[in-house]
Amino acid sequence: MKRIFVFFLVILIASCGKEKPNLIVTGQVKGLKKGTLYLDRVQDTTVVAIDSMEINGDPIFELVTFLSEPEVLYLRLQTANSDPLRIRFFADKGTTTINTTLKRFVYDAKIEGSELQKKLEEFNSMLSQFNSKNLELIKEQFEAGEDSTKLNTVLSESDNLLKRKYLYAINYALTNKESEVAPYIALSEVYDANLKYLDTIYNVLPEHIAKSKYGKELARYIAEKKQENNP
Repeated sequence: MKRIFVFFLVILIASCGKEKPNLIVTGQVKGLKKGTLYLDRVQDTTVVAIDSMEINGDPIFELVTFLSEPEVLYLRLQTANSDPLRIRFFADKGTTTINTTLKRFVYDAKIEGSELQKKLEEFNSMLSQFNSKNLELIKEQFEAGEDSTKLNTVLSESDNLLKRKYLYAINYALTNKESEVAPYIALSEVYDANLKYLDTIYNVLPEHIAKSKYGKELARYIAEKKQENNP
C-alpha cells in the first residue's frame, strides 16, 4: 500500500511541475496528404521543436505549447520531397489559426491570432514593398552592364532604398514602443544599424516591454556590441 501511495505521489509531483498548454495552433494545409508539422521556437540561437503532428490524409492540424509570455514561433512543414518550410508568427496565449496550401506554404498563409501578429503583418506588408523594389534594382544592375553612369545611378538608388528601409523599421519600432513587436523588430531587422538607433529604441520602451523576452534580448545585444566597440 505504501509503494502505491509513493507511486501516485511521484506522478502528482511530475504533473504539477509541467505547465498546462495555453497556446493552441490550429488550421489546415490544403493539398497536404503526408508529412509532419512542427511547432518551433528559437532557444539560445538554436531552433527547437516543441510539438509536432504527423499528417496522413487529413490536412487539419493542432499543435499546443505553454507560453510564459508573447514569443515569435514557427510552423514548420517537413515532407519527404522538399526542404523544410517555415511560417513565422507572433504567438500569445489563446488560439492562433493558420490556413495555407501545400503548393505555396509560406506565401498563402493566412494567420489569425494575437494583436502582436497583426502588428507584425502590418510591418511585413511594407517591408515586402522594399524587398520587391530591391529585386527590381538588382535586375537593373545586371542590365546596366558596362554602362558606368547607369550602374552608379542604380547603386545610389539601392543605397537610398536600404536607408529608407532601415528608417521605416526604426520608426515603426518607436511608434509601437508599447508592444513586444518593437524590440523584436530592432533585433531582427536593424540589428546591424548604428548602435545609437538601437539605443534610441530601447530607451523609449516602457518598463514592461523592456523586461519582456525581446526587450531583455535587445538590452543584452546592445551591451555586447558596446563591449566589442570598446574592449
